[in-house]
Amino acid sequence: MSEVKKIDYKRVFKEILNRRKCYYKVLPTVFILSCLFIICIPRTYTSDTEVVPETESGASSAGGLASLASTLGFDFSAIESTDAITPIMYPNLLKDNGFISDLLKIRVRTLDGKIEDTLFNYVYYHEKGPWWSIVQSYIINLFKSSENGTGREMDPYAPTKKEFDAMEKLRGHIKLKVDKKTGSIYIETTTQDALVSKVLADSVREHLQRFIIKYRTKKASNDVKYYSDLVVKAKIDYEESRKAYSRFADRNMNSNWKEIASKSDAMEKDAEMLYNNYSILNTQLQASKAKLQERTPAFMLVKGASVPLKPSGPKRMIFVLVMTILAFCGTTIYVLRDIIS
Repeated sequence: MSEVKKIDYKRVFKEILNRRKCYYKVLPTVFILSCLFIICIPRTYTSDTEVVPETESGASSAGGLASLASTLGFDFSAIESTDAITPIMYPNLLKDNGFISDLLKIRVRTLDGKIEDTLFNYVYYHEKGPWWSIVQSYIINLFKSSENGTGREMDPYAPTKKEFDAMEKLRGHIKLKVDKKTGSIYIETTTQDALVSKVLADSVREHLQRFIIKYRTKKASNDVKYYSDLVVKAKIDYEESRKAYSRFADRNMNSNWKEIASKSDAMEKDAEMLYNNYSILNTQLQASKAKLQERTPAFMLVKGASVPLKPSGPKRMIFVLVMTILAFCGTTIYVLRDIIS
């Protein structure tokens, strides 16, 4: 059985004391380099908001099963939802270029008021980076042809390199999470300006709400448009038939011929039939409008986005402290390598 080596702490401390000049060289150097590195990283600000959309489900018909699921902490409505796109899939919208490109069109203003531009220009031109990324971008731009997008309407599904880069940068600024238990949607945005982060968080929430409303009411909206067109056509047909009957009746007011009386009765019945058709379609139109209103979801704002007072990153003091501690540990291992081996 091999013996367990005991640590000779006196020897360890003596070795560290004897080699203290290594620490005098390494620790200040690492401290200064860490400070210079982290200062180059721009400060970022984070804003967040939370909203709960109304969900349509068949959970009410499940009775006891829905109650059992709720006691276990699960949102049964998400399981029984009749929608093809459930709230759990909402974060995938950030992968869609169409959703992101709409956000790039909004106008933003920095907290100091120096920049007021579209989010596209802010993300691509005004956000700062460390000096090495600026040098890298400069070198890359030297070896590629410039893109001229003047007067071009951005096509989200056929973007230029510049538009693609802007969309990718914006995706990195947004986090979207859905609580599977409660169905609440949590949105977090991080940019280099506090006010821009707040505006972006509100914009993402509003765009998401419009998407949900459009999706939930798509079929009902189509029904309203369909019946509206039918009602307009039915009303025109009825008005034309009624006017034709009125003109015919006025021209033959004093006539006693049976043929004219029979034709007058037929025209009156046609007008009445067209009116009944118009009335039925109008009833169906009102029903489809009620269905549209029923399908339109309501949203409860749990937490509104606010302008952050303090930067969320980078944690400069923590970074420098961690790097200094790691440098101390690495130097200690180097100094005690003979003892350890």
